[in-house]
Amino acid sequence: MQRDHEDIYVDWRGRACNPNKHGGMGAAAFVLGLQAFEMMAIAAVGNNLITYVFSEMHFPLSKSANVVTNFVGTVFFLSLLGGFLSDSYLGSFRTMLIFGFIELAGFTVLTIQAHYPGLRPSPCEMGRKLDEEDECIEAKGYEALMFYSALYLVALGSGCLKPNIISHGADQFRKEDPKQFKKLSTFFNCAYFAFCTGELIALTLLVWVQTHSGMDLGFGVSTAAMLLALISLLSGTSFYRNNPPRGSIFTPIAQVLVAAYRKRNLQTCASNSEMVLNGTQNGIVKLIRTDKFRFLDKACIRSEEERLGSIREESPWKLCTVKQVEQVKIILSVIPIFACTIIFNTILAQLQTFSVQQGASMNTWLTNSFQIPPASLQAIPYIILIFLVPLYETVFVPLARRLTSIDSGISPLQRVGTGLFVATFSMVSAALVEQKRRNSSSSLSILWIAPQFVIFGVSELFTAVGLIEFFYKQSVEGMQSFLTAMTYCSYSFGFYLSSLLVSLVNKISGGWLSHNDLNKDRLDLFYWLLAGLSFVNFFNYLFWANRFSQQQPLPLHLLQTQTSKQPSNSKLVVP
Repeated sequence: MQRDHEDIYVDWRGRACNPNKHGGMGAAAFVLGLQAFEMMAIAAVGNNLITYVFSEMHFPLSKSANVVTNFVGTVFFLSLLGGFLSDSYLGSFRTMLIFGFIELAGFTVLTIQAHYPGLRPSPCEMGRKLDEEDECIEAKGYEALMFYSALYLVALGSGCLKPNIISHGADQFRKEDPKQFKKLSTFFNCAYFAFCTGELIALTLLVWVQTHSGMDLGFGVSTAAMLLALISLLSGTSFYRNNPPRGSIFTPIAQVLVAAYRKRNLQTCASNSEMVLNGTQNGIVKLIRTDKFRFLDKACIRSEEERLGSIREESPWKLCTVKQVEQVKIILSVIPIFACTIIFNTILAQLQTFSVQQGASMNTWLTNSFQIPPASLQAIPYIILIFLVPLYETVFVPLARRLTSIDSGISPLQRVGTGLFVATFSMVSAALVEQKRRNSSSSLSILWIAPQFVIFGVSELFTAVGLIEFFYKQSVEGMQSFLTAMTYCSYSFGFYLSSLLVSLVNKISGGWLSHNDLNKDRLDLFYWLLAGLSFVNFFNYLFWANRFSQQQPLPLHLLQTQTSKQPSNSKLVVP
């Protein structure tokens, strides 16, 4: 089923790729344009959505907040659907094209509703009227249906786009060519630079347009940005290397688990059995043989009864190949690494919620005529990253490469670990500033909380990009988009964990965060708690990362046959 050479990649017509025409950084540049414009469109809507839901659709404040969090969570969870459809049935290019137009349709409907008053509830004086006769009624019926339809068309499109943008861009680099493979890490850095550029423009220019020129014009700009994103994607059609789908990725996984359970009482091989080993090349996992999760090896051991029977009668739910078993091992082995990044995204949630409230309670005036909106503080990490990402690629990577002989300077696991360690100090800075704010006799300048955003921006440069690179390089052919989608799920789990932590802290502490007044709440203690959790999580990550490194695949073998210590009543099945 799996083909390991260049001939698996095809052009948009389904013909074999020409190495001199297809792929490379030139083709990936069109994907980077898609990344920047799509991020610009979705971030402008998501970051200011609560204003539209509360002021224009007249939902209560609590319900408005839930609408926003549900929307964000849905976007990230749907990335799994996009990865699955791409790897299994559609391919990354067609998946992006289909769901890109779905997202564009959502933005268009959202813009139309925001522009025509008859498609929204009647306007309310000061947001809410107190007397029952003129009660401000929230959107219902066709108004609510139109709004939710538009919103979740955007969520469906964006969610299914995200993992494929990264995987399709990375597919443009031939892993068999050492020169092109060296550029793969550069692409991941460029993709994150495009992400930061889109976020920064959305948090500044587009939010300003929404605030000062109306939500309809703001949503219209997002629609135009999404249209430009699709134009960028389509412009590179004749230059792309397309990785064709290979059928459902879940069926082989389920077959391994079922076969291993059925043969749970069968003796496993004491050492490598007779097999063909085709290991890793250029850091991209192809077909490997590892000793981790050895209980799964039973799925590819042929019992004496199966060995004597006809191979045509063997059910894939009873006997699997080494390739299938190793695919399942890959998924199981990366789950702990994925889990260690959830606390990291919980910290991100604080910067988008409590840190904004923290800023609102401080002096937001820089001069007598210039005031910083607290929500705009979220742009600080992206301003920093706009400068740090190029410096990382042009200065840090060459220097680190001389010391480590690794093309990307440091390995993806080292990069993730560095980011997790640095993130701890973002919460340390936040706790110290909050203590100072509480104890200060005068109002502190809002710039005091800038360091916690800056520190987190540095940590995100390492963790976010390192995690995407790690998942992509660990995935075998046919699983790239799905494993890349797991990085986006970490955002969802991080935000959900934040809500759970707030509830637990309030219940256990007696109300550290329950007064709706930062002067009465103990936000500083909550920040210290997160700093402690982040520090413990870093050592937890070191354990799993070290364990993962020790369980790396056997060295590359083109063909190796080993027969020693093989049980007489079993045989390992190979592709």
